[in-house]
Amino acid sequence: MPVIEISSLAHPGVDVFSTLTEAQLRNRLEPDKGIFIVESPKVIRVALDAGYEPLALLCEHKHITGDAADIIKRCGDIPLYTGSRELLTTLTGYVLTRGVLCAMRRPVCRSMEEVCRDARRIVVIDGVVDTTNIGAIFRSAAALGIDAVLLTRNSCDPLNRRAVRVSMGSVFLVPWTWMEGTIGDLGKLGFRTAAMALADDSIPIDSPALAIESKLAIVMGTEGDGLPHETIAEADYVVRIPMAHGVDSLNVAAAAAVAFWQLRVPEK
Repeated sequence: MPVIEISSLAHPGVDVFSTLTEAQLRNRLEPDKGIFIVESPKVIRVALDAGYEPLALLCEHKHITGDAADIIKRCGDIPLYTGSRELLTTLTGYVLTRGVLCAMRRPVCRSMEEVCRDARRIVVIDGVVDTTNIGAIFRSAAALGIDAVLLTRNSCDPLNRRAVRVSMGSVFLVPWTWMEGTIGDLGKLGFRTAAMALADDSIPIDSPALAIESKLAIVMGTEGDGLPHETIAEADYVVRIPMAHGVDSLNVAAAAAVAFWQLRVPEK
């Protein structure tokens, strides 16, 4: 692996870590050329284990023979840019998490049918734009038995740098894709839909009717306004999490964790 000492933003290849925006990295016009950034050795290892292709590394001097040594060996003959902690902080605008960044190739987007083929519990993320919430939802999904994630096009990209970091690499563990159509179309894939919303006709999340569903899609809405009225109207169930002490609702990431646990596939 070529080790390249850098001293300025002008060095060829460093822009992927320092100046390109998330939109530029994603490259919607040419998806096959899209890139995303992974931070910290632990999360980079999860991505590599999941089969993601590394393109370049940015690493503090001390980590070349330290925390990143095994990663460097696994990544093969890709560029390794290095410099002091102070310099790399200047380049990226923040202190690196554990001193290592990896640029990786964005995978080809999969179809809903492929992602959901063997799934029994999925989550639909509708209009959630906060990167921290997206990362937290993916982490809960991986931990609590969700088989796949679908996101509406107005939701945050799961491969956003902060979303990946907050998820601790869980975005690489749960199959996901962008949703086409409406939640009503999920019926064609065999799913009943449960819209998480505070509505007069909602049922409690521990309702026996939900527990016996063989294939269930849990639909989570935006941080502020919740789900659109048309989405709620199209759902098979409208579901609420009972609240105490006058609290009206939970943060979407917290609500998702509760829903994933309560609505998990029943043990035989």
